[in-house]
Amino acid sequence: MSVKEGLGLIHVYTGNGKGKTTASLGLTMRALGNGLTVAMVQFMKPDQGSGEYVMSKKLENFTLIPGGLPELVDPKNISDAERAAAKEALVKVRELLYSGDYDLFIIDEANGAMSWGLISVKDMIDLLNGRPKNTEVVLTGRNAPAEIVELADYVTEMRFIKHPFDKGIGSRKGIES
Repeated sequence: MSVKEGLGLIHVYTGNGKGKTTASLGLTMRALGNGLTVAMVQFMKPDQGSGEYVMSKKLENFTLIPGGLPELVDPKNISDAERAAAKEALVKVRELLYSGDYDLFIIDEANGAMSWGLISVKDMIDLLNGRPKNTEVVLTGRNAPAEIVELADYVTEMRFIKHPFDKGIGSRKGIES
């Protein structure tokens, strides 16, 4: 059996701890090292020179599409522009996922986008159920909806214990971005 024939499961990385996107990028490196093609669409994250975006331009077989606005989303005050950006990112997910060109497909911050109502859980489930058979999918982000957890084959919860933010240490290039 080839590596690609064994693919097709759904992973969820959720929880309030750091490391969800980082874990998906570790899986990306493993997949690339085994000759697989990888795409990542990021909800609520713009291209602001993040390390993963910069590296995606240097790595063969890795496509990364940021799908957010420059400012952080305030879940208590979501703008029409943020809703539009999320809908556009979902269209891009469908287009790339259904192309069949990717073996591993990461939908970064999808859980948060669903929990905040930027995209619907039903739309995501329909999208996942219609994907090519041998495409492995990862959804990251806090607050994974129960329906997504139920659908998934792997679910990992990152739990917050402590973080440098508690000491006033802000986001550091190369570590958090």
